Amino acid sequence: MRYAPISNELFVGNRQRLYKLLKPKSMVVLNANDVLPTNADGTMVFKQNTDLFYLTGVDQEETILVLFPDHPDEKLREVLFVRETSEHIAVWEGEKLNKEQARTVTGIQRIYWTHQFEAIFRQMVFEAEHVYLNANEHTRNDSQTQTREARFVTHFKEKYPLHHLERLAPLMHYLRSYKQPQEVQLLQEAIDITREGFLRALKFVKPGVTEYEIEAEFVHEFIRRRSKGFAYVPIIASGKNACVLHYIENNQVCQDGDVLLMDVAAEYANYNADLTRSIPVSGRFSKRQREVYDAVLRVMKAARDMLVPGNIWDEYHVEVGKIMESELLGLGLITRDDIAKQDPDWPAYKKYFMHGTSHFLGLDVHDVGNKYRRFAPGMIFTCEPGIYIREEGLGIRLENNILITENGNIDLMAHIPIEAEEIEELMNGH
Repeated sequence: MRYAPISNELFVGNRQRLYKLLKPKSMVVLNANDVLPTNADGTMVFKQNTDLFYLTGVDQEETILVLFPDHPDEKLREVLFVRETSEHIAVWEGEKLNKEQARTVTGIQRIYWTHQFEAIFRQMVFEAEHVYLNANEHTRNDSQTQTREARFVTHFKEKYPLHHLERLAPLMHYLRSYKQPQEVQLLQEAIDITREGFLRALKFVKPGVTEYEIEAEFVHEFIRRRSKGFAYVPIIASGKNACVLHYIENNQVCQDGDVLLMDVAAEYANYNADLTRSIPVSGRFSKRQREVYDAVLRVMKAARDMLVPGNIWDEYHVEVGKIMESELLGLGLITRDDIAKQDPDWPAYKKYFMHGTSHFLGLDVHDVGNKYRRFAPGMIFTCEPGIYIREEGLGIRLENNILITENGNIDLMAHIPIEAEEIEELMNGH
């Protein structure tokens, strides 16, 4: 891996926190993600199952974790299976973890090869009264691809039909909502790398450059700083493209007079930053662009102030909507009459601000968590209001990453320029 070694204290602690949530005599099984095919003999870049990484720190395919904290044989309470390496694999793919390395990374002492799984598993499974298996329960997941986890659920039901199954996902969603200090440090590293990419782009952007050239500036800076690259497919959207929420073509020329929306961030050690900035291609905002920019920034600051312990998702979004409504009135984009006649399920402000303000952030960009749980210390959210005026070819979104603490919150991106004057000064060499 490119990133510096992570102390296994994090993963040992994560497992201990999970044990406190399990029913007595429970077993937990987690599988690595597949290496997904493309065409011919091609494969996609491997991306680890984030729950498995959270509990082990292993960033390698064909890994299986079995946890059974109440097993009568203490040697079978934490068992990890990793892919057996060989000279052939070492030559063609590079070294895989040996058993000693796996112990160091994870803090798990019992390491077996993956091909030994069934024999060892049979020694464990019949002592279990509850078996926790995993599934993707993210509310926005609609993937048609069958994962290794899904195949294992089917396999387990066929082979051990009399066992009582439990859902692991709610427990993982609960645990992963609260970031440990070491996780915050890893995410901060992703944010710091992202900052350097943004500062580089500020010096590069001018009329006539293409969106993909700007994308290249970011990825160059990210990779040279030990990131694997983009945390998500980057949005580099100039002019009217910024009004397409998931614009990823990044193939147009940036024109003088346009605003450029850049929703782009780095990952580090599988933790993801999530940044959006909107900058003037020419280096100076027009009067109208500045009015809209400042309105979005005011909404963002007000929303950020509400990301504090005790607030709750739906109420928070209603309050942000009221602030946005006021700003859109001031910009002349909606009227009092529009508000009076609005559909309560799709308020008038939604014409220009149609997405949510915040989402959980961590090992997944849209990280797991429960929106019905009140905000609490350790949670990290994005804060990303926007105003998109298609008739003016102008879209502005601003986004920072916010850590909730006992005493309010910390803006983890406070050191990344966001005020309009500072953006203009940096773009003009000051």
